[in-house]
Amino acid sequence: MAACLPPRSCDTFVALPPATAGGRVVFGKNSDRPWDEVQEVLYVPAAAHPAGAQLECTYITVDQVEQTYAVVLSRPSWLWGAEMGANEHGVCIGNEAVWGREEVCGAEALLGMDLVRLGLERADTAEKALTVIVDLLEKYGQGGNCMESHMAFTYHNSFLIADRKEAWVLETSGKHWAAEKVEGGVRNISNQLSITTKIDREHPEMKEYAKSKGWWDGEIEFDFAATYSYVNTARMTTSRSRYCEGYKLLNKHKGTITSETMMEILRDKESGINMEGGFMTTGSMVSVLPQDPNLPCIHFLTGTPDPARSVFKPFIFVPGITELLKTSSPTFGPDDPVKKQPRFQSKPDRRHELYKKHESAAVVMETMKGKGKEMLEEIQTLEKRKMSEIESILQNGCPDINQLVNLFSQCVDEELKIYG
Repeated sequence: MAACLPPRSCDTFVALPPATAGGRVVFGKNSDRPWDEVQEVLYVPAAAHPAGAQLECTYITVDQVEQTYAVVLSRPSWLWGAEMGANEHGVCIGNEAVWGREEVCGAEALLGMDLVRLGLERADTAEKALTVIVDLLEKYGQGGNCMESHMAFTYHNSFLIADRKEAWVLETSGKHWAAEKVEGGVRNISNQLSITTKIDREHPEMKEYAKSKGWWDGEIEFDFAATYSYVNTARMTTSRSRYCEGYKLLNKHKGTITSETMMEILRDKESGINMEGGFMTTGSMVSVLPQDPNLPCIHFLTGTPDPARSVFKPFIFVPGITELLKTSSPTFGPDDPVKKQPRFQSKPDRRHELYKKHESAAVVMETMKGKGKEMLEEIQTLEKRKMSEIESILQNGCPDINQLVNLFSQCVDEELKIYG
């Protein structure tokens, strides 16, 4: 029996030149999940795998590939996949829950979050990641509970995939899908299908299937969102939905969008993009992908809830990065209630060190006016300092790669020090 939860979770954004400042692609996502779910930030190095190897995802096992790329992930700590992340080639992916006319499959298959991680581990461009995801979707399907609970929460998925050159929106309904290429300007996705008549790639049976279900007569121009869901696509950018609010915020800053602009959008509470309540923003990410291949891509991740009270901490892929211990949740191996049948009979404490300290600090910020304000100002100062260090790297290149190995971890340590 599916839980009666409101269909909401997440907003993902991308801005490409000429909408951005400085010839960069800027990607951003808020992950909106159950309020008590812990999101961890995880680094997984590149690896070679033996022929015929199998890979255990959240619920099912899939064929492994020979080589996987290094990834940084922001993920709900109970599952294998990720809500969002990036790889060493500057590919970024975020996913969204979407619903439509097609019934959601409750059977365990690949979660949309598993597909995010698989796309990042296996593809060195945005379009290749799209191909990886749709091929896996065809082979294994999507489905299974997306929440650490005995109450079922299931959905179809949409994805925003970006690299240094372009972005793709991929929207799915069961095994059927449509994809739209974004080569400039701004684009966002939320909890609704949004691809209309500009379809650059599609499932070979997408139109025929819609015809067979009586959703499309084969005469009028094919509109994916209007056909596969109940969205009135004519009113999509003028309604009061979060998709519309995100669209307005991106367009407001069009031409001058930077990483700071994207962080500001993710922190916006009035629009509902920084979500509060039973579902809230539990982790956030912003990435800067310079079009100049000689400059590094920079990924900022919070690893904590509520971006308005969090630090976007910088991460750059360089050789020698070690495990991000203070943002990694404890693991429970085969004893994890997610792995046992029936699943989700209990809920272990998955809080990592940064999450625990941030949780206590959030109470101070909420209840102790003077001390709370001081603490908030200190973390804002820390973030500003890191941003200016990163801007210097983007302007002048990096003087010493060794300084970047612990870039993220050092920032976590400085944040922890503020929380005391």
